[in-house]
Amino acid sequence: MGFSQGVSGLNAAAANLDVIGNNIANAGTIGFKSGTVRFADVYAGSKTGLGTAVSGVMQNFTAGAVQTSTKPLDVAIVDGEGFFRMASPSGEVAYGRNGQFDVDKDGFVVNADGLRLTGYQVAANGTIGGGAPGPLQFQTGGMPPSATQKITTQFNIDSRQTVPTVTPFNANNSATYNYATTATIFDSLGTSHQMSTFFVKTAANAFDVKVTVDGSATGITTAPASLTFDSTGKLTAPATGLIAISGIPLTNGATTPMAAISMDITGTTQFGATNDVRKLTQDGYAPGQLTSYAVSRDGVLTGKYTNEQSKPLGQIVLSSFVNPGGLKPKGNNVYAETAESGQPLTGSPGAGTKLGSLVGGAVEASNVDMTAELVNLIIAQRTYQANAQTVKTQDQVVQALINMR
Repeated sequence: MGFSQGVSGLNAAAANLDVIGNNIANAGTIGFKSGTVRFADVYAGSKTGLGTAVSGVMQNFTAGAVQTSTKPLDVAIVDGEGFFRMASPSGEVAYGRNGQFDVDKDGFVVNADGLRLTGYQVAANGTIGGGAPGPLQFQTGGMPPSATQKITTQFNIDSRQTVPTVTPFNANNSATYNYATTATIFDSLGTSHQMSTFFVKTAANAFDVKVTVDGSATGITTAPASLTFDSTGKLTAPATGLIAISGIPLTNGATTPMAAISMDITGTTQFGATNDVRKLTQDGYAPGQLTSYAVSRDGVLTGKYTNEQSKPLGQIVLSSFVNPGGLKPKGNNVYAETAESGQPLTGSPGAGTKLGSLVGGAVEASNVDMTAELVNLIIAQRTYQANAQTVKTQDQVVQALINMR
């Protein structure tokens, strides 16, 4: 027996202790993947081995537990093998499972080390996808206002009502109409206005439609100007269910008159029941500031604004590798592509894909099994002690040989 076996065992056990210690030290590191030392025996053309050597340290890429987070831009990958794809300001690409992100002063989505999360940007027409992924950058300015262009509503107008005996129509006199309802609309500056719609019965199954904005009917027209219903209370005219409202004057500096508003009243009925609004929505809104974010399972980042609107800001992409064990650890929870890992397969996340899905407001914990690591630590310690004993024993043998002289 020579010293080489014991020394190689000591070196290997020390390397194992290093890896186990690193695993334990990173048990609380988000997205950390534990490592395992692989050993190989050493022979040099004889039946007696020369000891052991570390053949490599393999990363365990099994998923860690998902933990909730209070930050909306914290993202966890679930049910897949994907990695977040990030790029430095100089363009160097790195990959990782730590989904703790924030927005920097320039609007880039970054991790703690300034690496920028990559994905698909939103095109001018509001669609996402296409082209090569790049760093996700949000517009730090607010959302501009949008004038109302469409109102979608549905009423029931009570068929039991009679034709008003007081004429002509006067918005300030309820005796001149049968039913009225009000909706908030917005002009080109984002200023809100109150638009009231009045229904005046003119005959059985027939109603005129009148509109005022901020209490005035001046210049406002509707096309068509009346509604008709059949004997079962279903709307027959207009057949399209659309009423065009135009000529709305404004005096606050916004575009005047407002562009024609299309009011969709499809499904409106005339039943013998109380007047009622069943549905009322409109597409205009005031200016707003970005307040929070949401991440969907397919990686779409949605911004929420103070004007109660939301819009997509981009889509996160994920990358997978044929051999993730071949990735090179770079520290700071990221890895680099190597020839052994193969080229990245990059795409959009989603259910059923190899890449996996995303969960916003959550992070993936370390996959370190603390119980197993502590057991491994005891075994590695005993292995180190045993190899130290072989060195000690060899020393005693050599000493005995020396004393024979």
